Amino acid sequence: MAMIDAAMMGAVAAEAQAVDAPFGRALLALGKARADVVGMSADLSKYTDILPFAEAFPERFYQAGMAEANMMGIAAGLARVGYTPFVTTYGVFASRRAFDQVAMAIALGRQNVKIFAFLPGLTTPGGPTHQAIEDVALMRSLPNMVVIDPADARELGQVVQAVADHDGPAYVRGPRGVVQIVLPQGYQFEIGKARLLRDGADVGLISTGIMTERALQAADVLAARGVQASVLHASSLKPFDAEAVRALAARVPALVSVENGTVLGGLGSAVSEALAAAGSGVPLTTLGVQDLFPVAGSLDFLLERYGLTPAAIAEQAEAAVRRTSDTQSATEG
Repeated sequence: MAMIDAAMMGAVAAEAQAVDAPFGRALLALGKARADVVGMSADLSKYTDILPFAEAFPERFYQAGMAEANMMGIAAGLARVGYTPFVTTYGVFASRRAFDQVAMAIALGRQNVKIFAFLPGLTTPGGPTHQAIEDVALMRSLPNMVVIDPADARELGQVVQAVADHDGPAYVRGPRGVVQIVLPQGYQFEIGKARLLRDGADVGLISTGIMTERALQAADVLAARGVQASVLHASSLKPFDAEAVRALAARVPALVSVENGTVLGGLGSAVSEALAAAGSGVPLTTLGVQDLFPVAGSLDFLLERYGLTPAAIAEQAEAAVRRTSDTQSATEG
């Protein structure tokens, strides 16, 4: 398991900064360095932070209009002749609407297309029609597809470079606009690796995307109550760092996964698969959107409604610890 040192762990809480349009900044820098990079949008360039690239390289930017499926096919064609397309739209349109084209035109032939999907999970107030809660499950099911859910501006910038260096398709959930920095200085993203951000022996929190910030805050809540929690950040959902999960499971009595999307097929499922393959008996609580379509509302409202606030995560973690302790006592009795 790739780990960071204790000084970095302390820096997580101390640093409170934000970056405006980190994806746009990173893609602009990449475009200056690589002539093969092209940008694409489905009538959402203003809302997916790709405008800086479009304005700097108009000859390498393609506006597909409100036709996401066509955009995926065009991107696959550009990849076939040597370009590296960065496709941007909302997560719900990239996954639900264009899934067949992503599967057949991009994933099947392992085309070198990078899909950046914004407004993932509950981060849109648009309700069920715009909430990409199942996108991770859909994309994880596609052979050849890399799936990444960055936590913050620092990681998103690194992911742009990482997927550009990766030869093959990638699906990346993208925070847009002014994006917080949550991860510490010295953090380094790597495809297929999870990072331990906090160490504690009482319970293990495994998080991805924007939920890592909430998991770290939940760990603070737990620490104030005398419960020491580990926080494992798993932004690379495919390939998935099963070894990091198994290593954490060997050190804590209970695990809690936390994700911004459905628990069916997402992070919770990936953790379950890792534990089952290892024959681990460590109990797992999966937090996220359960088997339902969420209502519309602000992110704060939705996180409260579906039990994903730091306080709610801490409460569930404490309950998991109590259940494990009760089971152990009953066995010994």
